[in-house]
Amino acid sequence: MLSTILDAEFKFIDLLLGFDPSSLNISKKKWHSAFRDVFCSRALLSLNKVSLSKKSHANFPRSPSYSIVNFKPENGFQIDQTKLVQIVKEKDLVHLQKLGGVDGVASALDTDAALGIHDDEGEISRRHEEFGSNTYKKPPAKSLFYFVWQAFKDLTIIILIACAALSLGFGMKVHGAKEGWIDGLSIFIAVFLVIGVSAISNYRQNRQFDKLSKVSNNIQIEVMRDGRRQQISIFEIVVGDVICLKIGDQVPADGLLLEGHSLQVDESSMTGESDHVEVNQSQNPFLFSGTKVVDGYARMLVTSVGMNTTWGEMMSQISKDSDEQTPLQARLDKLTSSIGKVGLIVAFLVLVVLFVRYFTGTTKDENGNKRFNGSKTKIDDIINAAVEIIAAAVTIVVVAIPEGLPLAVTLTLAYSMKRMMADNAMVRKLSACETMGSATTICTDKTGTLTMNQMKVTKFWLGKDSVAEGTYSSIAPYVIELFREAIALNTTGSVYKPTSGAEFEISGSPTEKAILSWAVLELKMDMEEVVKTHTILHVEAFNSKKKRSGVLMKRKADNSIWVHWKGAAEMVLAMCSSYYDASGLVKELDNNQKMEFEQIIQGMAASSLRCIAFAHKEVPTNEIEEHHTIKEDGLILLGLVGIKDPCRSGVKKAVQDCQYAGVSVKMITGDNIFTAKAIATECGILRSNQDLSSGAVIEGEEFRNYTPEQRMERVDKICVMARSSPFDKLLMVQCLKQKGHVVAVTGDGTNDAPALKEADIGLSMGIQGTEVAKESSDIVILDDNFASVATVLKWGRCVYSNIQKFIQFQLTVNVAALVINFVAAISAGEVPLTAVQLLWVNLIMDTLGALALATEKPTNELMENPPVGRTEPLITNIMWRNLLSQAFYQIAVLLTLQFKGKSIFNVNDQVKNTMIFNTFVICQVFNEFNARKLEKKNVFQGLHKNKLFMGIIAITIVLQVLMVEFLNKFADTERLDWGQWVICVGFASLSWPIGCLVKFIPLPEKPFLSYLKIKK
Repeated sequence: MLSTILDAEFKFIDLLLGFDPSSLNISKKKWHSAFRDVFCSRALLSLNKVSLSKKSHANFPRSPSYSIVNFKPENGFQIDQTKLVQIVKEKDLVHLQKLGGVDGVASALDTDAALGIHDDEGEISRRHEEFGSNTYKKPPAKSLFYFVWQAFKDLTIIILIACAALSLGFGMKVHGAKEGWIDGLSIFIAVFLVIGVSAISNYRQNRQFDKLSKVSNNIQIEVMRDGRRQQISIFEIVVGDVICLKIGDQVPADGLLLEGHSLQVDESSMTGESDHVEVNQSQNPFLFSGTKVVDGYARMLVTSVGMNTTWGEMMSQISKDSDEQTPLQARLDKLTSSIGKVGLIVAFLVLVVLFVRYFTGTTKDENGNKRFNGSKTKIDDIINAAVEIIAAAVTIVVVAIPEGLPLAVTLTLAYSMKRMMADNAMVRKLSACETMGSATTICTDKTGTLTMNQMKVTKFWLGKDSVAEGTYSSIAPYVIELFREAIALNTTGSVYKPTSGAEFEISGSPTEKAILSWAVLELKMDMEEVVKTHTILHVEAFNSKKKRSGVLMKRKADNSIWVHWKGAAEMVLAMCSSYYDASGLVKELDNNQKMEFEQIIQGMAASSLRCIAFAHKEVPTNEIEEHHTIKEDGLILLGLVGIKDPCRSGVKKAVQDCQYAGVSVKMITGDNIFTAKAIATECGILRSNQDLSSGAVIEGEEFRNYTPEQRMERVDKICVMARSSPFDKLLMVQCLKQKGHVVAVTGDGTNDAPALKEADIGLSMGIQGTEVAKESSDIVILDDNFASVATVLKWGRCVYSNIQKFIQFQLTVNVAALVINFVAAISAGEVPLTAVQLLWVNLIMDTLGALALATEKPTNELMENPPVGRTEPLITNIMWRNLLSQAFYQIAVLLTLQFKGKSIFNVNDQVKNTMIFNTFVICQVFNEFNARKLEKKNVFQGLHKNKLFMGIIAITIVLQVLMVEFLNKFADTERLDWGQWVICVGFASLSWPIGCLVKFIPLPEKPFLSYLKIKK
């Protein structure tokens, strides 16, 4: 039957077109067949719409002059990447409309605009394959060869290599190929060893910074998949995903606005323009990766990810420089430069003295003969001697310049950063590690930092009556319905009900989750049903300045328009002129009744509850303004809820630790003054018997209205600032800094960014913190816990202390080595320590010493000292006392060995020089223990916990034994017997009791170096 009908149709078409199919050639027959196939498919599709029996050939419609063949490509998407990129990058509204607008693009990407994409591996991989992943190419990481080359470019290393080459060449010429190569090659090996250790160390630290950078870039984003809101990594986003955006979020990919309210974005990272851009569905639905949401909230459709976004292209060309120089590193560079200048002067004097002694015939060889006999001396011998003298002088410079100081800072910062990650603190800026050690004041938030951020509605007031749990059935159904409206429509959270009958999944901020959970479980709210039966006209999103949010909506049942407000109880109460009582009747709200409500709010606040009020009002249609401004007066108070957020368990001890360490803790919160006081007392910021009349607790508005002089006078006394705005926090930080404080500030909101940037150390919250806050901060507290802030303080002090330990250790070696070589060169005409030996000492002192002392873990004794001031000298009186006592002792011992060693111990010159070298190195090993504790007499405390320190000491001793006993030609040493080893170790071991005894010497508070400054 069907074939007969279709055959008749085709004959009719042939008749209309006026040709006989039998007369066509093969090529035209193919086109004719294709045309019939297309028509056949269209006819089959229309069969279910039009009854064939009613058709007649007389009224058969003429076929159009074209036919659209709509098909899905192999990948299943009806739009390709090129078009998607072009639409968003060029903000092409015309092309977007041709595709059916944003909904059309969503349909072409197989995305349900309401429910998102399917959350299964096959679907995700299909989109990955077609559109790519949300990652971008990075410039290649610096290789090990790069750091080797950087080390090679050091001037002193270049001079040493030149000396080594000359020594090798002339040594082989003078002493023959069998023996002449030893000195030159030894210097080469020692130089390459120093280069290798330095390069490997820097390479490892660079890798460590790269790893931390990856962690900091791994932002968590909220997406909608299968109708369920969930958190995923920014790298897991695919084209077609529906992203939920709120204030402070970073836009994770390029896309289009599906729906949103009051959405404004900061595109300065892309365009450089500081003005905020309004994003809406009609004129500008385009969103760009890397921009920040500064107001409103929205849902967006992802159209491009990774390298297909402008942000991805930009980031692929930027390599994050881990060579950021911290203030401490800058101070150390100056110190290094100063010590280096002293070393150069000493080296130059040694060079001059040795040349003068050589050419005047004072210098003698091993047999007692003059090394220079005028014209009798061969030119090769003169050049060889000159090379030895230059190598000795250059080596003194190498030892004198403490290039290990920058390395020590890098090591301790990298080590601290790694360990702080384990302690829930991610360092974004290196300088914050050391600055935190100097902090004198910490300004902290309350919610989530001092408290657990696990909120629950525990109180409900309707009118002036408290409604107990389980008795909500007594409330008028109309009032319950109003509450459902107020909560379901005026929220940035969501409720997902799994089909399997599991518990509700509620997402949003902790406050939103608490209210939604209460509404779902206690008020039996069906959020999906409420949303379906209402149309949202306008939204005023919550921010920390307004402390409230509002929604203008229309009921579909009767087209009536209503406004709902939710926010800080006293602020919403001020907008109300009437209220619902327990029976659901509306009553006037006069001043006396307002005072009663204020007392209810204060009572809840005094119980550490966050008080939220709900209010609403019907708005006549003729009063609706063009821009849908939400009415803020004449509202009816629906009711109050009290939300409990318990204090964190370890917060009180952490606050006490900070206070004991001389750091003032101030709480700055948006909650009302009664809640703030209750929480501050519970956390130990306020004492229970503290006199509050002295200005310890104030409100933000009061602080704001002070004169600048009053603020400066009272800022130190303030412990708690309630009802504060972000501007108040910024103002307090500025005042504290003007008074000389080093200020650390915690913050989680977008509006906290100015205060976080202004502070010496900005601490953002990893869980509740917005991306804007994190970008503005120096350290991210990953668990939002104040106890982690106290840990960061301890680590900051540890960094500073470790650097000081290493400076003390290194300067001791510098002073001793310079004095010994200088005195020996002037008096004896030779340096007791050869170039290779000095390079070995340099290796122990710089790299191994830095590793041993820069990786000490923080101890509780660090919190017993007051904060280090901004102007505190890097080398304190305590350090000068310790290092000078050890340096003078080492100089005395080594000079005694130099001038009297042969006669006292009855040894030859070679053994004497070996004993000097051995004693000098072992002195550094013993002194490394002294450097562990700058003030404490017991330098062995906690030693068993630092396995790395013990490992480095063991490696140093083993290598020293090899240098003395086995590598004699390489190190220019003689083997020592047991008695000589005991003498060397005995001399070195005396540094322990000396280190202990000098700590009894009292010291003035005024820095030593200040006495040397000439007053103008």
